[in-house]
Amino acid sequence: MVGAGPGDPRLITIRGMQCIKECTAIVYDRLASPRLLRYAKPDVKRVYVGKLPDRHTMKQEEINQLLVDLALEGHVVTRLKGGDPTIFGRVGEEAGLLNQHGIPYEIVPGITSAISVPAYAGIPVTHRDHASSLSIVTGHESPDKLDRSIYWDKVTNATGTLLFLMGVAKIDYISRQLMKHGRSPDTPVALVRWGTTPEQQTLVGTLENIAELVKQTKFESPAVIIVGDVVKQREALQWYEKMPLFGMRVLVTRARSQASEFAEKIEELGGEPCEFPVIEVRKPTAASMLDQINACLYQAEGYDWLAFTSVNGVDYFFRALVEQGIDVRRFYRAKIAAVGPKTAEALQQRGLKVELQAGRYDAEGLVEALDGVMQQGERVLLPRGDLARSVLPQQLREKGIVADEISVYETVVAEQQDPIVLEWLKDKHIHMLTFTSSSTVHHLIKVLQHHGFEDPVALLSQYPIASIGPITSDTIRQYGLTVTVEAAEATIDSLTAALVVYNAAKQQQ
Repeated sequence: MVGAGPGDPRLITIRGMQCIKECTAIVYDRLASPRLLRYAKPDVKRVYVGKLPDRHTMKQEEINQLLVDLALEGHVVTRLKGGDPTIFGRVGEEAGLLNQHGIPYEIVPGITSAISVPAYAGIPVTHRDHASSLSIVTGHESPDKLDRSIYWDKVTNATGTLLFLMGVAKIDYISRQLMKHGRSPDTPVALVRWGTTPEQQTLVGTLENIAELVKQTKFESPAVIIVGDVVKQREALQWYEKMPLFGMRVLVTRARSQASEFAEKIEELGGEPCEFPVIEVRKPTAASMLDQINACLYQAEGYDWLAFTSVNGVDYFFRALVEQGIDVRRFYRAKIAAVGPKTAEALQQRGLKVELQAGRYDAEGLVEALDGVMQQGERVLLPRGDLARSVLPQQLREKGIVADEISVYETVVAEQQDPIVLEWLKDKHIHMLTFTSSSTVHHLIKVLQHHGFEDPVALLSQYPIASIGPITSDTIRQYGLTVTVEAAEATIDSLTAALVVYNAAKQQQ
């Protein structure tokens, strides 16, 4: 039973991460960030116990039994639970049934929302001048149950800071009880909703007016309620809500092997990347494609140029060399051209000098760069993907260049997507869609159709869309969708910068 933390996936503990990596079955719900699942083994059995279109949230008793069943099947099970499993996490019920069946288990503490959510709102739960103690209280029960479980006359003034979890619906009752038992009506109160996530909202008031403020603003659960003078620190200490991409959950549709770089940049700027790989790149499987690769590689000495249009092209080209036992030095005659800085960097990391880099990071840009440099009759090898556009070889041939294409990798529809993301797309919990290639556009629509969405284009049209460049933008528009943001250059850095500009403008509205 692993505490996944309050929502920000980076707040998982080291031991919690080990459990995710080692398990053969993982049971999770919406309170655990779907980003944590990417650290699990590819073949891990994933069981989502939250709400899906065809069924309601699984009942606690059913979850308890599910854990037993999975363990008895021989699985090493990780049960991801939001926050800390021992703080109102019902871990006792789950562990109790496991114990009855003689199943060994481990409880892995997590960072509780009681302290982390206030911290993300700029409120330290203790402060030398304001509070040297704190209490954590459930606010979820009905008033009569609260009165039976909470000794208001003792709790009210027992500690400097009072923290109520899950108590938004009872805020009027809680406030009145605290004032009745001695807390000043002027005592500062803060409610922090969906803390540590892009939806984080903070409402500040006093015991006297907080219930009315909740009603006026229609403030909803789930939220942590902080009562005490520590709330005054928020004005000076709030930090998370000031980050450049705060409030933005970004759908990342790149292949899983490429998504990490983009996701990390989004995280560093305060956004939440939502990885939903719709494509996978892999070694070609068709015999005709493999024969063509081999035929060209064995003519290595005959090429005057090697032109690479992607990092994937570089990676899979060198895999093909290794598999065929071909020494890269056989391409001793060939100069090397790259479409952009990332592709050039991938070549330089392999000890190869790039003689020519395109000014524009697309096929047209590479043609422009090669124009006048490559001579008529010269031979160029183009290691690319199976879905690459025909612009580059076609225009080179028109200039009298002998252009040999080989598909060193193929792009297929990704097979494994997270149901939480499908739920978020349906319920508009995503704030920006991003596309880094035309293939990600085509394949997202295919994936949504596969998962039962009758009109994926209508669904996607509800969202702002960010594109890495004009070629991808044209594909987006072909589906009747609108491009909201386009990167100035076809790079992840440029796309990230465009998101920052967009978010800043949106926050000022």
